[in-house]
Amino acid sequence: MAATKVVVDPITRIEGHLRIEVQAEGGRITNSWASATQFRGLERILKGRDPRDAWAFSQRICGVCTVVHAVASLRAVEDALDIRIPPNANTIRNLMVGMQFIHDHVIHFYHLHALDWVDVTSALKADPAAAAKIAQGLSPWPNNSESNFRAVLERLKTFVSGGQLGIFTNGYWGHPAYKLPPEVNLIAVAHYLEALDWQRDIIRLHAIFGGKNPHPNFVVGGMASAINIEDTQTINAERLTDVKQMIDRAQRFIDQVYWPDIVAIAGFYKEWASIGGGAKNYLCYGEFPSTDIRDLSSLYFPRGIVMNRDLSKVVPFDHMGVAEQVTSSWYQYPAGAEAGLHPWDGDTTPNYTGPKAPYEYLQEEKKYSWMKSPRYNGAVMEVGPLARCLVAYAAGHQEVKAQVDELLGKLQVGPEALFSTLGRTGARAVETVLLGRLMQTWYNQLVDRIKGGDVATFNGDKWDPSKWPAEAKGFGYMDAPRGALGHWVRVKDGKLENFQAVVPSTWNCSPRDAQGQMGPYELSLVDNHPLIDPERPLEILRTVHSFDPCLACGVHVLDATGRTITEVKVQ
Repeated sequence: MAATKVVVDPITRIEGHLRIEVQAEGGRITNSWASATQFRGLERILKGRDPRDAWAFSQRICGVCTVVHAVASLRAVEDALDIRIPPNANTIRNLMVGMQFIHDHVIHFYHLHALDWVDVTSALKADPAAAAKIAQGLSPWPNNSESNFRAVLERLKTFVSGGQLGIFTNGYWGHPAYKLPPEVNLIAVAHYLEALDWQRDIIRLHAIFGGKNPHPNFVVGGMASAINIEDTQTINAERLTDVKQMIDRAQRFIDQVYWPDIVAIAGFYKEWASIGGGAKNYLCYGEFPSTDIRDLSSLYFPRGIVMNRDLSKVVPFDHMGVAEQVTSSWYQYPAGAEAGLHPWDGDTTPNYTGPKAPYEYLQEEKKYSWMKSPRYNGAVMEVGPLARCLVAYAAGHQEVKAQVDELLGKLQVGPEALFSTLGRTGARAVETVLLGRLMQTWYNQLVDRIKGGDVATFNGDKWDPSKWPAEAKGFGYMDAPRGALGHWVRVKDGKLENFQAVVPSTWNCSPRDAQGQMGPYELSLVDNHPLIDPERPLEILRTVHSFDPCLACGVHVLDATGRTITEVKVQ
């Protein structure tokens, strides 16, 4: 039987441009290729700039992952220049990054991933009273009422009677892989709509501490967040009360809407606990320091690697083992760099050798992506919430283990179910629940410190470039919502001599390397992976979306010739 070739381009409901090509036989995927189709170039923009400005440029890599890129850059520069930030600044950064995680994970599920499991048109057949009974049996959320579900149903009927589904247009509705009853579909659609309003509310925390969102303000050496309880122009008692209320509302939504929905929906798709695992190695940089970022023992999510799915031990991580290859990427490396370059020596010189658009397939090309191929000591690594949970679980992290075991118990599956498409989605929910609780802890720490008279948020001891060494280099790590994010900088004579960002989607979307090893997306799509209808490849979306791809982070802002993409004139 000849293999069926399937192309999904672009993969929708993600940030950026991703093309997936697969070959399938007998309803199973047998080969796959993941291609980022836009040039990566921000590293070239940052060369020669003041390192204190790196955070402002790097957070423009993406309109979603803004805070995490800023903090990774701050940490890289602070590492290079040996700058320590005040405890308040560390706590504020934790609060901002923590809310970024919560916001990102909840929005990813409802607005980017849930519709891979939820059939919107099936909800039209739902009985609102039955839906309310089911929802009220899952949680005490006040909007789980018959009247609310009936109102949502009427909105859906209005969409359909008008000949369109509005924001739900272009789904594979009616696909035989959908399994939820109409009432559960209606519950999910109602919570999808509620999450739209919820996310606008809780992300205002970024504006309080950073002045605006997206792209809040930061500063090398701490935070640009002056604290004075009595001053209306600073972080004062009123603003702190606002922050507390946002944290409370976020935690309530997580506990009463998001977590129950994850558990309920996953229960109908338990076969996906053996599909889409892919890579067998998992890397976590570690995240959320309680004291200083250099103190690895203070990280809430521990640093380390799980190799070959062995949860009996954690392998130590050393960033010097990271190297990016370009065997299958449209970049030009110096001679002798076939094994890859460590990011401190990284090069982002474009060299497009692919076909001219329009083209039918990229799988026939030796080089087929603008993503590089990061490897750790030559091994493929998956990064992200699943990697964080697995490393923490293997390290004996009590809170992670308890929440993971609760999820596995509710689904009546064993730990091996984590190595799957369903495992990624479950791990994301596990850490969201834990971070909702941690936000309360960090808030209390900040308030207690302020009450004790400590209001410092900035350390300016080394702000003056005359105090910097002639040459320095730094590694800024951040285990972002999507996984291991690293910024590496070289500083020479007060300027950035080199800047390289190896982002989560670079790890996960990497193409084949010099040894022919597939990247995690590609591996996941050939791991016991079904494809019922090649014309409607819903199963591909399920697994690719489970990684929460952000291609804008991996491939940035220029095309291969340096051509101006757009121009904005200020009159």
